[in-house]
Amino acid sequence: MPAVSKGDGMRGLAVFISDIRNCKSKEAEIKRINKELANIRSKFKGDKALDGYSKKKYVCKLLFIFLLGHDIDFGHMEAVNLLSSNKYTEKQIGYLFISVLVNSNSDLIRLINNGIKNDLGSRNPTFMNLALHCIANVGSREMAEAFASQIPSILVAGDTMDSVKQSAALCLLRLNRTSPDLVPMGEWTARVVHLLNDQHLGVVTAAASLITTLAQKSPEDFKTSIALAVARLSRIVTSASIDLQDYTYYFVAAPWLSVKLLRLLQCYTPPEDAALRSRLTECLETILNKAQEPPKSKKVQHSNAKNAVLFEAIALIIHYDSEPTLLVRACNQLGQFLQHRETNLRYLALESMCTLASSEFSHEAVKTHIDTVIKSLKTERDVSVRQRAVDLLYAMCDRSNSKQVVAEMLSYLENADYSIREEIVLKVAILAEKYAVDYTWYVDTILNLIRIAGDYVSEEVWYRVIQIVINRDDVQGYAAKTVFEALQAPACHENLVKVGGYILGEFGNLIAGDSRSSPLVQFDLLHSKFHLCSVPTRALLLSAYIKFINLFPEVKATIQDVLRSDSQLRNADVELQQRAIEYLRLSCIASTDILATVLEEMPPFPERESSILAKLKRKKGPGNLPDIDDARWNVNGNTEHIEGNEATDKVSHPFTDLLNLNSTPSAGASLLVDVLLDSSTPASADVSEDNFSRFVCKNNGVIFENQLLQIGLKSEYRQNLGRIYVFFGNKTPTQFLGFSSSLTCSDALRTQLNIHAKPVDPTVQGGAQLQQILNIECVSDFTDAPVLDIQFRYGGALQNIAVKLPVMLNKFFQPTEMTSQDFFQRWKQLGLPQQEVQTIFNAKHPMDRDVTNAKIIGFGVALLDGVDPNPTNFVGAGVIHTKSTQVGCLLRLEPNIQAEMYRLTLRTSRESVSQRLCDLLSEQF
Repeated sequence: MPAVSKGDGMRGLAVFISDIRNCKSKEAEIKRINKELANIRSKFKGDKALDGYSKKKYVCKLLFIFLLGHDIDFGHMEAVNLLSSNKYTEKQIGYLFISVLVNSNSDLIRLINNGIKNDLGSRNPTFMNLALHCIANVGSREMAEAFASQIPSILVAGDTMDSVKQSAALCLLRLNRTSPDLVPMGEWTARVVHLLNDQHLGVVTAAASLITTLAQKSPEDFKTSIALAVARLSRIVTSASIDLQDYTYYFVAAPWLSVKLLRLLQCYTPPEDAALRSRLTECLETILNKAQEPPKSKKVQHSNAKNAVLFEAIALIIHYDSEPTLLVRACNQLGQFLQHRETNLRYLALESMCTLASSEFSHEAVKTHIDTVIKSLKTERDVSVRQRAVDLLYAMCDRSNSKQVVAEMLSYLENADYSIREEIVLKVAILAEKYAVDYTWYVDTILNLIRIAGDYVSEEVWYRVIQIVINRDDVQGYAAKTVFEALQAPACHENLVKVGGYILGEFGNLIAGDSRSSPLVQFDLLHSKFHLCSVPTRALLLSAYIKFINLFPEVKATIQDVLRSDSQLRNADVELQQRAIEYLRLSCIASTDILATVLEEMPPFPERESSILAKLKRKKGPGNLPDIDDARWNVNGNTEHIEGNEATDKVSHPFTDLLNLNSTPSAGASLLVDVLLDSSTPASADVSEDNFSRFVCKNNGVIFENQLLQIGLKSEYRQNLGRIYVFFGNKTPTQFLGFSSSLTCSDALRTQLNIHAKPVDPTVQGGAQLQQILNIECVSDFTDAPVLDIQFRYGGALQNIAVKLPVMLNKFFQPTEMTSQDFFQRWKQLGLPQQEVQTIFNAKHPMDRDVTNAKIIGFGVALLDGVDPNPTNFVGAGVIHTKSTQVGCLLRLEPNIQAEMYRLTLRTSRESVSQRLCDLLSEQF
């Protein structure tokens, strides 16, 4: 409660608070409160007008009751009336009540705004401060609309007192966070930046907070702040603490202002002006030098303030990444903190060194501290510090120390906290693959990883082992021998059985020459694990058995007996039963040549990005994972630098890695569909269709992006069923609250599509991502598309976003291969006028044949080569699958390169399907 003078002590309030404190039970407290509420209500409704003191006293009592957790449904008007008082204490209580109890939707907002407007125009600094504090505390859009244009003029006015300038700057900062579109800074920009030169350091501190936030959104508009920030920082750093006595905190000159100025400079690249850059370098060197000086006080407040400035200076040095001397000095300074007795300092040092390790200038300096980091990993008590130590080991790893780092992480993994084991497993797998010169070491490491922490080895990890072994001939024999030996342990983790079954099924013949690993011994070893495994692993082992029949005809009878047993042919699981029956029949009726063809060795996997690295990025979130280099991985374990458009896309879409749009969906994902439709009231926002047409011929990508949110899609379709993974990426450092995502369909579309949206978490942390799964069933052909409605609160303001979801009819295509004769025979059968749709249109893009091929295939049909007599034409065929029917489709695209035009002809058995497909495809060329 606000302090009051003795003459204004509100004795009745003091007595009431004393009574509440003396209550012996909850019931007694409620009874006393109800009595007081009845008394206050009668006073407010009485005929006798209350004076200002009485109103203030009763409003204070209501406020106290509210703070005790009871609802207050009256007294608001009396609090508003206090705003018109000329007494400070009465006006203060009125503003306090409004700030705490009045919400942004209250009917009293207009009256409150009038009172605030009067106080802002009074030029009384005390009243102006109260009004500005109220605006900032409520922060509603209505208040922003009413005062956003007035507050900047107060801030930059020459006759405004310093205390009011501080309040105005912070109030403007609050409004900019809640309603950024309503804060007009264009005409005030230069004068606001000039506040960094103000003589009053309180004004400079408040202005620095405001300018930093504005510069993050409009860096070019506030670029002039760099020179002023460097000049002010230089004066602070070089001054003695006695020069800034009012703003010196435990012998540290203006630490909060120094931190804010350093953060402001992190919004920009290093200054281009040589003199300015030199002056800033001197400031940073001075801060690093002061960190080496003996402390001027033994109190923790002194070290906290000093280290706050130091760490922010190091953050700026890392951000610039252009001064090798400063980077190495920063690394050495952080190295001293690695063994500090203060846990927070050790944590911050490890975290900062993770970032330093990614710089070419300081990577070697970071590596010199590897022994200290390993010791910290083994002896540190705090789990969060141990996790940062793991991150730093991962970041400092390169070819020279990879075996040491991987060995230490494996050693720690045996005793690691359960919460971080999966992350360590991913990092070990990545480093082992990344820096494997000898791939026998890689195989040993991954198998050791499965042995130590098999429960935390995800499918991505053992998939990756299989991919690399299949793609590298030189390691296949060693891998088969190693997994064979590992499987002989009495207790094997199921993931090891999966790896062993796959590798022995493919390459068991490479070790079959040794009597100790003969075909029958291999089979018996695998089959001894069969009954202890889950259904998916048993299915994999059955596939390994049929591979054995092809590799080793001598064990054919033994394996057939196993497949013929009742436990297989009558298995309760339909997948195992089907595999056993089909494999048995295949082994009985197929000739040796057919078996060799059907069960030939797996071909090399195509090049793709490491799914393990993508999973680690999703787990850590953006900005938390140090890059070990800028290369793309392929399944051979080699690297290839990104060039051209890929590099451009990576820069322009910072959430691409976060959303993991290019990776394959989890193998466990099924296409079961809930036919219940999740419909909701359409959002008031305009429906975004900007990227809709881009998804006609592709399934993955970013569908929507603004300054707050990025929405990415990853889709898969099979016959009339589909599944869309929607990724919501929070691009801000502030969490989204009340997050919801729902689907809106037209009445006609509800009967044509069944869509079920799984619920999402209502909170999205800053810089994090959220996934939602949509299951889709196509009942009949359709034209409309569903709308994805997103609502959330950002900085107190409700955000509405509506995005047209790219669910089109062509997504339910199944490609159909046809000969030339079959194609034209079917073409003639679909000769009715209503079955054909034809359009001639100008080319919107360069007429590149390869691009056209890719788009037609992406559209969903099979591209039929050599069918059309004119080799420049494109011909395709496919079947649209719906729940009610199947619609065959033939298309023919005839380009005229000279005229830069196309003629597109589609024939289907249903006119509406022909027209819709024609409309979709013609927009792509």
